[in-house]
Amino acid sequence: MKQYELMPNTTPTLEEYVTLCSSVGWEEYMNFDVAETSLAHSVYSVMVKDRNEVIGMGRIVGDGAIYFYIQDVVVHPDYQCKGIGKEIMDELMRYIKEHAPSKAFVGLFASQGKEAFYEQYDFKDYSPNMTGMFKVNP
Repeated sequence: MKQYELMPNTTPTLEEYVTLCSSVGWEEYMNFDVAETSLAHSVYSVMVKDRNEVIGMGRIVGDGAIYFYIQDVVVHPDYQCKGIGKEIMDELMRYIKEHAPSKAFVGLFASQGKEAFYEQYDFKDYSPNMTGMFKVNP
């Protein structure tokens, strides 16, 4: 019996976000000084809690009209491989289906080794016709 709760349209606090991201080693890549503003500007987000502890989350960022990006899909290591990531993605994709108009661009960056997980949601690598590019500010 599952003991956790999926919470649609719920954004973690800054403290919860920092704790969850740090649990998977992202603290090295994140600027937590501005994360609260980023969280507040999410188009949509979902959290998963086990009792009072945040154990997973995912969110959609973008302009909410043409561009939607799946971002910060993360599950605490103690809860991975239990289908929680799938529940998070199912909820994010439900939102996309209900709110993104025809021809909207829905994108994401998959961590190495996680491509197959996102392919089940019809995300594809379009290279060599399209190249995903990004830059991280120093």
